[in-house]
Amino acid sequence: MLYPIENRVREVKNLNGIWNFKVDEKNTGIQEKWYERPLENPAAMAVPSSYNDLVTDEKIREHVGYVWYERTFIVPDSWSGKRMVLRFGSATHHAEVYVDGIRVAEHKGGFLPFEADITELIEQSSLEEHRLTVALSNVLDWTCIPCGEVISKEGSRYPDGFHFQETYFDFYNYSGLHRPVKLYATPKKYISDLIIQTEVEGLSADNPIKNPVSIAEYNQIARGVLPTAKRAKVQVVINATDEIRVVKIFDEQGREVAKTEARRKEDAYSAELVIEQPVLWNPGAAFLYRLQVEGDSDVYTETFGIRKIEVTDKQFQINGRPFYFKGFGRHEDSDIHGKGLDEALNIRDFNLLKWIGANSFRTSHYPYSEEQMMLADREGFVVIDEVPAVGMCFWDGKSVFGGDRVNDETLKHHKDMLRAMVERDKNHPCVVMWSVANEAATHEEGAVPYFKEVIETIRKADRTRPVTMVHTTGPLGDKVSQWVDVICVNRYYAWYNDHGHLDVIGLQLKDEMEQWHRKYKKPVIMSEYGADTIAGFHKLPAVAFTEEFQCLYMDEYHKIFDQLDFMIGEHPWAYADFQTKQGLNRVDGNKKGIFMRNRQPKMAAYRLRERWNQD
Repeated sequence: MLYPIENRVREVKNLNGIWNFKVDEKNTGIQEKWYERPLENPAAMAVPSSYNDLVTDEKIREHVGYVWYERTFIVPDSWSGKRMVLRFGSATHHAEVYVDGIRVAEHKGGFLPFEADITELIEQSSLEEHRLTVALSNVLDWTCIPCGEVISKEGSRYPDGFHFQETYFDFYNYSGLHRPVKLYATPKKYISDLIIQTEVEGLSADNPIKNPVSIAEYNQIARGVLPTAKRAKVQVVINATDEIRVVKIFDEQGREVAKTEARRKEDAYSAELVIEQPVLWNPGAAFLYRLQVEGDSDVYTETFGIRKIEVTDKQFQINGRPFYFKGFGRHEDSDIHGKGLDEALNIRDFNLLKWIGANSFRTSHYPYSEEQMMLADREGFVVIDEVPAVGMCFWDGKSVFGGDRVNDETLKHHKDMLRAMVERDKNHPCVVMWSVANEAATHEEGAVPYFKEVIETIRKADRTRPVTMVHTTGPLGDKVSQWVDVICVNRYYAWYNDHGHLDVIGLQLKDEMEQWHRKYKKPVIMSEYGADTIAGFHKLPAVAFTEEFQCLYMDEYHKIFDQLDFMIGEHPWAYADFQTKQGLNRVDGNKKGIFMRNRQPKMAAYRLRERWNQD
């Protein structure tokens, strides 16, 4: 799916702003056909944003079910004769979309885009102003990812109709139109999709240290002369109803570096271009080319980068050099905005990532906004892109992959989301690996056929990137990692077990990591580790929840990482404090952040900055 852009034949209208908003208290709005008329007595609501933290009524914040969004828009006369499309960056989690009371789209899945071609509807309408209505449900069950269930309780000790949304993941179930809503126009004959794949020839990488272990050794490699290549082949597949003529490539200075005619191949067009002496996309040193496709009617330009990814039994290599993942598991989360797109916050976050010495992050636990992915392309951050398969594990030993929980419909939706994630992010050079799940119950027998099919699906969708999944099951119990390329592990020694005993970390961590590598002979990333920390809480000697304890806690992990040559990354949990559902183990959210929710540093941020930037 192509991102809407403006050029000489394409136009985009931004529909963000203040919309009408109404809570469907009885969840009867669709049956009562609210979409056929303007919403009655609506409130004002910002788009994009999560509605939960913008209201002052607890019942609205915790509402389970449908809410409604509405606004009007005008199609300019200059769009006559063009194809017109409504596009939603995301709608969390399930949406039905109406224009002038007519349903034009429905979508299941809250973290990926969808669109509706409304050309025929607009052409047949005599209205000058059109009404756009969205019915949006935040309900999660076992037919979707993330997974969840609505719990109802009855009896004299509960109010009538008492119910709540139960989730099995540790972040707040924010809902709303979280990303931009756009209306765009293209020619009637148009370009619908581009697939760009690159192949590097004559790669030369200055790599004085062949088997790095410490951060200092990885940093020495990264600070060396950038890798070069003699040439790059760029393979392009173009889906279009237009007649495609020419494909061109421009560098960052706007110079044309390659050009060829497109060839029709079955139901698509293809092109192969060669760039001599290409500038490679490197972590921390991004270089983006622009590929321009020109047809008889339509034109589209897509940025891309040239880089080579390889995985060995002990290394993750980018452009022939060993790469060490320094960064975080993160969340799209901030005060007031919730999960709503905030471009200013994204800039602040990327500046803080550079300040601390990070080079990567994981989109835990869902694909982030396209705007953030484009920023990662530009700034040279390496991304592990994760599908929203979270909540597939019970901590009380109950079965997940069987019975009335994870089922065939869950699997179908999971596969749909994988394909949609690849379709959206396939051309981003920042994305170096796909993650198919977070903390699933991979020790269960039912997980084996499930994840075998899941991983086959992602590999069929994209054969150019390695695949991982993020584990909480230990190496002895895991049954599915034979199908992935990299092992990612979340572990909280001395926190959820042996709480506060820092002296157990080294022994337990080293033993488990060596078990993982012995079993699968694959490199390992510590994708989560951390301790809840209350900013400004200090004590000597250090105790849990103090800033001193967070620093000492991470030190124990880092000592072991620097001993194991198959460890290829560390992503502390988490980048910043974030909101969760209410619970006895959470005081207004998860406080494991290295930064506070307002993006100010804790002591641990300075500790990591010193480690990640060491010579």
